[in-house]
Amino acid sequence: MRGFAQRVTVEHAIAWIDSVLAEFRSLPTVELPLREAAGRVLADDVVSPLNVPRFARSMMDGFAVRSEETYGATSYNPLALRIIGTCLPGTPFPTTVNSGEAVRIMTGAPLPQGADAVVPVEQTELSGDDVRVLGEVSAGKHVGQVGEDLRSGETVLASGRVLRPQDLGVLSSIGVGRVTVIRSPRVRIVITGNELLAAGTVPTGFQIADANGPMLESLVSRDGGEVMVSDIVPDDSESIRSALLAPADLVLISGSSSVGQEDHAARLLAESGELAIHGVAMRPSSPAGMGRLPGRLVFLLPGNPVSCLCAYDFFAGRAIRALAGRSTEWPYRQIQVPLARKLVSTVGRVDYARVKLDAGLAEPIAISGASILSSTTRADGFVIIPADSEGSPPGALVDVFLY
Repeated sequence: MRGFAQRVTVEHAIAWIDSVLAEFRSLPTVELPLREAAGRVLADDVVSPLNVPRFARSMMDGFAVRSEETYGATSYNPLALRIIGTCLPGTPFPTTVNSGEAVRIMTGAPLPQGADAVVPVEQTELSGDDVRVLGEVSAGKHVGQVGEDLRSGETVLASGRVLRPQDLGVLSSIGVGRVTVIRSPRVRIVITGNELLAAGTVPTGFQIADANGPMLESLVSRDGGEVMVSDIVPDDSESIRSALLAPADLVLISGSSSVGQEDHAARLLAESGELAIHGVAMRPSSPAGMGRLPGRLVFLLPGNPVSCLCAYDFFAGRAIRALAGRSTEWPYRQIQVPLARKLVSTVGRVDYARVKLDAGLAEPIAISGASILSSTTRADGFVIIPADSEGSPPGALVDVFLY
């Protein structure tokens, strides 16, 4: 066993990640059915081949009319028009609306020839075969015009966009059934530890259930990666080496990252590829490391759950988001609130402080206790204390990243 001779700064570690990502070739694109594309990153601009809507259509249930024949209509001076038929969605009206006539029309139905407005049903009264108009409408009123939503030739969605549910609706409206997206980076998760039981197992004896596996799988999916789940790997060199070299775009090793006698990952990474960084000036997550093997990045994440979460968000998550075509920035909403009490740190390291929001104030929960994962579930978010700060006094405004 030995300690770390030195630790690099968080800024240095992030700069290394960004420099390596700049060298990586972009991941290839894949074509997906529209229904499978939500959350994926669009690889190419999408240009509309048609107008939406393609025809003038009613935006209300009511009566299609010639607008000039409603001028002067009020509830005290209703104007009568003869109903000549009904127009339903998907079916054009067979004749032209002439003077003194109206067509009963439903929302979404094509506007009949001759009509240029729709009187809502609420502004009418029926009288036998006539409709009595109780209010005037101007030309185009309650009518969806051709190309009002999208114009033919218009760029609908730009490349690099993370597709949202409403985006899929727009793509469908212009006849796009398949979408070209950036392939998700394939992320192999390697959980090490002879003391670990499978996730969700009731702990027995001196063994503990794997908490990091489910947490990392969810984080990788959130950031646009494709999870390649590995079984729990024993703390021996050959098992870890095999897991390191298995196919992937990026490998996350949870545990075996520190400097104890059972911590093999850093040595194996150095022997098989490049161990660029091992040890970071931060709390928690100081044993974090990173490097690369042919065709993949490797991140050494501490086994303690809070350290694992912190190192993932600072480093591995940044790389996964970049490879997936997403923003590298923190995927958390950020607010600024005053501290309820003093938040203490040590100059020379970055601290990841969990806080709870109460009555508009940020109440620190803990900045130590890397194995106390429940501190992150009790917390509403976290504060990053920079390396050049000793902390902040009560009432100081701090930036809180919300879980």
